[in-house]
Amino acid sequence: MVTTPVTSITFEEYLTYDDGSDFHYELVDGKLELMNPPTIEHFLIAKFLEQSLDAEIKRCNFSWLCFRENGVRTGRNKSRLTDLCVVTLEQARELLNASAVFESPPLLIVEVVSPESVKRDYRYKRSEYAALEVAEYWIVDPLETKISVLLLEDGFYEETVFTATQQIVSRTFPELAIPTAHFVNAVDQILTAGNLNQERRD
Repeated sequence: MVTTPVTSITFEEYLTYDDGSDFHYELVDGKLELMNPPTIEHFLIAKFLEQSLDAEIKRCNFSWLCFRENGVRTGRNKSRLTDLCVVTLEQARELLNASAVFESPPLLIVEVVSPESVKRDYRYKRSEYAALEVAEYWIVDPLETKISVLLLEDGFYEETVFTATQQIVSRTFPELAIPTAHFVNAVDQILTAGNLNQERRD
């Protein structure tokens, strides 16, 4: 993570900020923080999860949408970029012609852990998403081969950790069934989605 030379910027300025590059930034206490480009493993896991959640939303006929790499405002001058975010159609309509930074809590946020994002995903985003009242937050960690599902209870997250031998239990998607005939459980399939050394079986 590299902090840009910009000394201070408001949330409103962040929404229209353009330095002429293709870099992505988060806004943290009025300062822009440059996000390193994700790894291919990161991209593949996020893509697999997006496709799985899209399919479940369609199957259940929910009026929801799943987005990748959109923003979520978590404070007065603070905005995070999510790997995956599930919102209602109403929330999406509010931003139809505006910067894709949600100011109301998404239904579900998913972050895929990279070596440089461990503290950010487990500590900072956890506390910020809880304060925003995001009902469910997944931390997908290919480094530790586990997925943490955090459910908001009385303002704090209750955490359940799922490993490669377990099936994910989600409150937002209670009937979610990710495994295919080639896999025993969802965690194994999600984490394997980012491994190009394994035979692709999706």
